[in-house]
Amino acid sequence: MPAGAHRFQVGNLRCTVLSDGYVANPASWLFPNADEPALTAALERRGSDCASVVSPYTCLLIETGREIVLADAGLGNGSNTSGAILARLEMAGVRPPDVTTVIFTHAHPDHIAGAVDGRDPRALRPMFPNARCVMSEAEWDFWSSAHVDMRGMRVGAEAKAAMHLTARRCLDALRHQVELICRETEIAPGIHAIPAPGHTPGHLALLMSSEGKELLNLGDAATDPLHLKYPQWENGFDLDSSRALATRRTLAEWAAVDRIPVMAFHFPFPSVGLLTARADAGWDWTAGG
Repeated sequence: MPAGAHRFQVGNLRCTVLSDGYVANPASWLFPNADEPALTAALERRGSDCASVVSPYTCLLIETGREIVLADAGLGNGSNTSGAILARLEMAGVRPPDVTTVIFTHAHPDHIAGAVDGRDPRALRPMFPNARCVMSEAEWDFWSSAHVDMRGMRVGAEAKAAMHLTARRCLDALRHQVELICRETEIAPGIHAIPAPGHTPGHLALLMSSEGKELLNLGDAATDPLHLKYPQWENGFDLDSSRALATRRTLAEWAAVDRIPVMAFHFPFPSVGLLTARADAGWDWTAGG
């Protein structure tokens, strides 16, 4: 596979992790309640900048044999460090009209903006014209409401405003393709959406299963491996921190106990690895698996 793509099997499901680029966010946004010396030491140990943290955008292509499913669509042309998803799909042999289903773990811009053609901002069009776009009903209701309350997020006001505007514009452009779910649902053979709220009200995790093999896509239930290593460290992008922490712990414990490989949208490329429980109640994420 070309750089920026990583292919593997989950039973009969052919999975390909596709990079859409990356973003750098202030460390204070990603870890607002972390002990500063401990955070600095943790970031230095892995060679990261202590002021800002680079987070990849990694979408997941799943080919079932009958359906072509894209889990999250990236940021598209929303920044000068993103917008690679169409080229990655083409290199994987998939054209936009081939995609039958797009699943949004949630409606933040880096997950949904790549699903619309934004070359003409006055007339956004679906990027995947033949796909149904599956998302949580709670997510749709939140972003479509008359008053979107984002006070729980601890990021800059401009970032919040951009999230709100992008979600409203993208959902409006995709409204005729959207299919809403309200509980755990098998979206395509071997692909289950699981409610995982906290990061957003309708955030979803995805479980891929086939022939006794599994993969758990955390979406943004954890946006950095340090959120699993130190689960008491909150994420400023979470709308409801306490609920997000509970979801994160539930998913991590499940994956660690059952030895289910996990991927997460913002984890280091290729974003797939295994969780191991730590003595201090956290989990180590190791790439591979």
